[in-house]
Amino acid sequence: MAKYHSQKAKCRQGHIHDSKKEAARCNELTMLQKAGQISELKQQVKFELIPSQKFENMPNERQCVYIADFVYKKDGVIFVEDTKGFRTPEYIIKRKLFKQRYCSDRYCGDLIIFKEL
Repeated sequence: MAKYHSQKAKCRQGHIHDSKKEAARCNELTMLQKAGQISELKQQVKFELIPSQKFENMPNERQCVYIADFVYKKDGVIFVEDTKGFRTPEYIIKRKLFKQRYCSDRYCGDLIIFKEL
């Protein structure tokens, strides 16, 4: 059993996920991709929120990243999904930073929509 009482689970494609809910969503998204309703399905995609920083006479700061459970395209729009059972304070801050950086305007010409399940 992992943090917050979630159990690792395997989807039909054989991927190990952090929860049963995430594995079920992987199965669902895979079926949607096979049916042609979504495309470019990816899992565990890293997004940089804050780059690493170097300061004189101070320790370096590592970059801050958000790892999305799923990313896919539907009708030319990029969807970033996170399946959450429990919203930690760290997750809430990272979600806000993600939305501010990637969802406020078109990012590199693409419209990005964040979905929390």
